[in-house]
Amino acid sequence: MRQSPRGRSPFSLLSRRRRLLAGAAALSLGLLTACGGDGDDGSDGGGPTLEVWIMEGTNPDAEPYVEALEAAFGEETGALLDVQFIQWADAHDRFTTAMAGGELPDVAEIGTTWAAEFGAAGALADLSGSIDEAGLGDDLVPGLIDAATVDGSVYGMPWYAGIRSLMYRADVFAEHDLQPPTTWDELREVALRLRDLEPDMIPFPVSGGSEYGLYPFIWGAGGEIAERDGDGWRSTINSPEAVEGIEFYTSLATEDGLSVAAAETWLETDQLESFQNGQAAMVVNGNWTVNTLIQADPAWAEQVGVVPLPGQESGFSPSFVGGSLLGEFTSDEPELAWRLIEMMTTGELAAQWADQSGYFPGQQSLLEEVQGEEEPLVAPFARQMLEAGAALPVTELYGQVQGEQIVQGMLQRILSGDQSPQEAADEAAAAMDETFGG
Repeated sequence: MRQSPRGRSPFSLLSRRRRLLAGAAALSLGLLTACGGDGDDGSDGGGPTLEVWIMEGTNPDAEPYVEALEAAFGEETGALLDVQFIQWADAHDRFTTAMAGGELPDVAEIGTTWAAEFGAAGALADLSGSIDEAGLGDDLVPGLIDAATVDGSVYGMPWYAGIRSLMYRADVFAEHDLQPPTTWDELREVALRLRDLEPDMIPFPVSGGSEYGLYPFIWGAGGEIAERDGDGWRSTINSPEAVEGIEFYTSLATEDGLSVAAAETWLETDQLESFQNGQAAMVVNGNWTVNTLIQADPAWAEQVGVVPLPGQESGFSPSFVGGSLLGEFTSDEPELAWRLIEMMTTGELAAQWADQSGYFPGQQSLLEEVQGEEEPLVAPFARQMLEAGAALPVTELYGQVQGEQIVQGMLQRILSGDQSPQEAADEAAAAMDETFGG
C-alpha cells in the first residue's frame, strides 16, 4: 500500500494571502476572547462594551488578532470588546439558553445553518439595510449570503468560508500519466484505471457517514434537496434529477467497486485519514484540509492536486459553501455592532483571519484575489466557490434534518444494498417532509 510521501521541500500554501497583509503582520487571530455586556460602560475607557462570542478552534492562535481588533475598534469608536470563546459542540445550546434568559451577546459568530433558526426566533437583527448602505451587497460570496437570507431579511454577514473540491494524488496521477477528471464519466474512467494500476489503493471512497460528498452530484444532475412549498418546504431529494445524482455517486461503490465496504460508515475525517495515510487516490474534501496535510508533512505540497468538482458533462458540479456568519443579536448598540461586524468581515481584518485559519474570506473581491494568484492548491477551491458554490435549504428545520442524519441514513441503506437509490430517496424524502411539517 502506498504511504504518504516524505522528504520534499516545504511549500507555503498561503503565501499569497500573507503577502496581502504584509503590512498587517501584527494581526493574527484565533478565537476571540472578550468581556462585556450590551451597552455597559467600560472600566478603562469610559465607552460602551460589546460582548462578542466566537467559536473556538477555527484559528489555531487567535489572540494576536483579537488584540489588534480590540485596538483598531477602540481607536475608531472609543468602545471596548468583551470577546468570549465558545466550543462549537456547545454553541447551539448556549445560544438557545441565552435566548430564553435574555442574555445574548451583542455580536456572535454563527454557523450558516443557524441563521434561519435564530432569525425566525427573533433573536437576530436584519442586517440588509446596513449591508446595502455600505455598498457590500454585490461583493459577498453567494452561498454564504444566501444561507443568511430569509424572506429578504439578512440575519448574518459572511465572515469566512470553506468549500469542498476534488483532491487527488498528483504524484500517482503523474506516475501513470493520468489527468484529473473534468466530467462524471472521466471520474469513473480514471478511478477504474487506478483500481487496476494501484490495486492497494482505494480509487474513490464513497463515505456513507458524510452528506457533503453527495450534494455535488445531486446538484450537478440538476436536482435539489428541498424546495419551498407555499409557506413551508418539501423534500425533492427523490426527484428524478436528484436520484440520478445519487445513483451515480453510490454506483461508484456498489457497481464499480471503487470504494471499500468500511467507507459505508466513514465520516469526512475518516475519508481524509485514508487519503493522508496513502490509501485513497481521490477524495471530495475541503480547502482547509490542505493546510492540515502540509503541516503534518510538507511533502504533501508536491503530492496533492486539486480541481473543481467536475460537472456531469461539462463545467463544475456545485459544492456546499460552508463557513460562518457574524450576526447582531439585537444589540443595545446597533451602530457599534454593525461597525464591528463590518471591520471583521471586510478588508485587512477579514483577509488576515482567512490567512490564519486556512479558510476563505466572505468577500468576493478578496476571494478573486486568491484565485488570481493561481496557487495550485488554493485557486481551484476559490474557483469552485466563485463559480459553483451552493447553499443548503435556508430554513430553521434543515438543521433538524441534519441532526436526524436523514441523508446519511439514505446513503448507508444504498451502499449496504438494503435499498435501491429510488427506494432510499423516497424514504429520506418522507422523513424530511415529516420534519418540515408536511
